[in-house]
Amino acid sequence: MQTIYECAECGSSFPKWTGRCPACGSWNSLNEKTIERPAANSKLHQGFATDSEPVTKLSEIDDLNLKRWDTGSSELDRVLGGGLVVGSTILLGGDPGIGKSTLLLQVICKLSKNLRALYVTGEESLQQIAMRARRLELNEDQLLLLAETNLEKIIAQLEELKPSIVAIDSIQTIYSLANNATPGGASQIRDCAATLVRFAKRSHMAMFIVGHVTKEGALAGPKILEHMVDSVLYFESETESRYRILRAAKNRFGAVNELGIFVMSDRGLREVSNPSAIFLANPHHLNPGSSTMVLWEGSRALLVEIQALVDESYLANPRRVAGGFDVNRLALLLAVLNRHCHIASYNQDVFVNVVGGIKITETAADLPLLMAIISSLKAKPLPEGLAAFGEIGLAGEIRPVPYGQERIKVAIKQGFKTLVLPKANLPKAATKAPIKLIGITNLKELLASNVF
Repeated sequence: MQTIYECAECGSSFPKWTGRCPACGSWNSLNEKTIERPAANSKLHQGFATDSEPVTKLSEIDDLNLKRWDTGSSELDRVLGGGLVVGSTILLGGDPGIGKSTLLLQVICKLSKNLRALYVTGEESLQQIAMRARRLELNEDQLLLLAETNLEKIIAQLEELKPSIVAIDSIQTIYSLANNATPGGASQIRDCAATLVRFAKRSHMAMFIVGHVTKEGALAGPKILEHMVDSVLYFESETESRYRILRAAKNRFGAVNELGIFVMSDRGLREVSNPSAIFLANPHHLNPGSSTMVLWEGSRALLVEIQALVDESYLANPRRVAGGFDVNRLALLLAVLNRHCHIASYNQDVFVNVVGGIKITETAADLPLLMAIISSLKAKPLPEGLAAFGEIGLAGEIRPVPYGQERIKVAIKQGFKTLVLPKANLPKAATKAPIKLIGITNLKELLASNVF
């Protein structure tokens, strides 16, 4: 037997008690815990395992059993990489009330038509789940429900029912009798999640796990929780917005830059067939300080409106505020604009907003953002039906971005008349596309064009 002290906040363990956790800095969070140590003469202590798996050649492994199931939601399938993989575990996080349980109930009800599915709820009663399912007009004939928070009882039910799909809502409510910590603590979350993940993989069942988030937007519990599961999905939304963005932060079976877009209605979450429509308040705007960029997310292009407001500042340090855009990147672009175009903003407050609540991470937004800033400075709107994309370097050059031809096709499909883009992204062969392509190599060429 060995006594250790484990932090209830971060899950770190230490041989001695201290008033403050050395790992996360929390006060009075170390709890005493007793663990069993293997005997000195045991095979486990000597580094041997009696039931270890045999060594197998990679060429001999059959991956036909790792098939994917269609969840019935094309947006969720896109984020998962093409469907739900058998034996995978998916961690779903998001702010309270954003729609995690609603999406999960909709998906698992659709899957229950052809597969045995079990919904384990630790936060709501069975009557609340039934009320929501009937309000959303879901198929409730085959779905199995279980209201339980004890891990051992949940595992016993899983062994008896042998479902193909399991939903755990949520991991913060599950506790194990083998752990003396408080339910929802870091050690309880870690131990319960590890047990559920091992059981899911051993039983070849797909498992959804709902996780709470902290005030900072991160998943509550130890960081190791994200390493245990196969996929980590986050729900994002602006305050009081009907639209929900589902983004993958980790995915072992697909790309992590895919996103799914939903809209919340009285019948639950519905998929958005034309995502560009929600990010363009007015596609052919005539407002100063507004521009449209062609954003590439995962395997598709989106048209997103970027707004900029530049106003005279009466502060010693003018403000730089960016919503949905990196504020450090904004400061860099303003410095490039000052150095190479002699357009100063040292005495101006600069506010930037990305319409629709989406967060832009790719550098293709550099060019349309500076165009919106210049438009706001000059109080002159950009031409009607104009869109842009391109990366800006420190020397003021316009650098090419990936998927240039695909972005051009989307701009044409949405009816834009003019597209400003890096010259290196222009089509190599002349085309009769119904759009005017303005290829530029630096910011000076942008100012010399007829855009402003």
